[in-house]
Amino acid sequence: MKIGIIGSGHVGLVTGACFADLGNDVICMDHDKRKIRALLRGKVPFYEPGLTELILKNCAQKRLQFTTSIKEAVHFGTIIFLCVGTPPRQDGHADLSAIENVTKAIAANLKDYRLIVEKSTVPVKTGKQLASIIRQGLRGKVPFDVASNSEFLREGQAVQDFFNPDRIVLGVNSKRAEQLLVELYQPFKAPIVLTDLESAELIKHASNSFLAMKISFINLMSQICEKVGADVTKVAEGVGADRRIGKAFFNAGIGFGGSCFPKDLLAFTRIFEKLSLPSRFLEEISRINEVQKSNFVERVRTKLGKLKGKTIGALGLSFKPDTNDMRFAPSVDILNRLKAEGAKIKAYDPRAISEAKKVLKGIQFSKDAYEACRGVDAVLILTEWREFRELDLKRIKKLLKRPVVIDGRNIYDPEVMKKHGFHYYSVGR
Repeated sequence: MKIGIIGSGHVGLVTGACFADLGNDVICMDHDKRKIRALLRGKVPFYEPGLTELILKNCAQKRLQFTTSIKEAVHFGTIIFLCVGTPPRQDGHADLSAIENVTKAIAANLKDYRLIVEKSTVPVKTGKQLASIIRQGLRGKVPFDVASNSEFLREGQAVQDFFNPDRIVLGVNSKRAEQLLVELYQPFKAPIVLTDLESAELIKHASNSFLAMKISFINLMSQICEKVGADVTKVAEGVGADRRIGKAFFNAGIGFGGSCFPKDLLAFTRIFEKLSLPSRFLEEISRINEVQKSNFVERVRTKLGKLKGKTIGALGLSFKPDTNDMRFAPSVDILNRLKAEGAKIKAYDPRAISEAKKVLKGIQFSKDAYEACRGVDAVLILTEWREFRELDLKRIKKLLKRPVVIDGRNIYDPEVMKKHGFHYYSVGR
């Protein structure tokens, strides 16, 4: 099958490379000429395990190509996936300007039937809006369909998630669109949720909001655990063992970040408000997430006292491990607050330093975790990278000015840290 991908970011590149690997002919389009030039040289503009190898393989086999021409992508693909960004506007609503603009460009270049598919996370009823834009921009009578096929790809595990989905959601309004998408997804063994356009659009926002709710719920439990002397990891284990609840997204810490949960939760809240439906439940999920960051900063203050003149080591900057994505990363708010109070920061991340330099100013970046710990008054764990779990703790203790570790991701065993002579503080334990 011939596929056009509009937007070559995290979602677009993974989608394009994976569909190509299944034997389809794919062209990925992006307006960013520098990005496309890099991709043509085999350079992926972000870190995603396994993606570079997949792109190189399928480019070599002539199943995957890149362009800056939307006209070329539209003429090439029978199915056109929209994978452009929908960032939050200042008022919290999703900014649909990019997806609207590419839809207008698609309409201007339609000559034969095309199935235009929303991959981007969009507010409910966006599909109808896009169909209207296409009808208004068509040059002649050309058949088309608009469908929704939400992505559920976790950064750091996106390739694996693509090939092993829990479910495939297809929102369609015609038999032709249904047949094309069912055929495209025929190689997958996952159940297909076949529904209308509006339901499919809601499924993505509802899924992300529910997962964010699970994180905020266990973070709320961490607060009561600290008050009463309980262990939030044991609470999570006991509650998560219930099959109706599950263990996924049930780890207490300093809150969620990334390109999806914060913006999608906010956009979903605005949709409820627009429809005059109660939104306080969604607002509370976001509020708890902010509280976790504030509580962590307060813990650093409590353990170190006056921060002015203190030096703090930070391990982990990306919003989660196995990605270099700094969007809405909790580390940014936390380190900026500590820096504003006079603390000096030495930071290290295995993959995200180049991105972190764009959003964190006045911070010293270290070449490795040990260098970030050298001579500091305390070390903070802000991202649960695997390499931090395997550090030589005896060496770390010798490097620290004071043996203080404040763990925002609960990656260490408190008893082990105590035996090594650390003053160790974690979340909800």
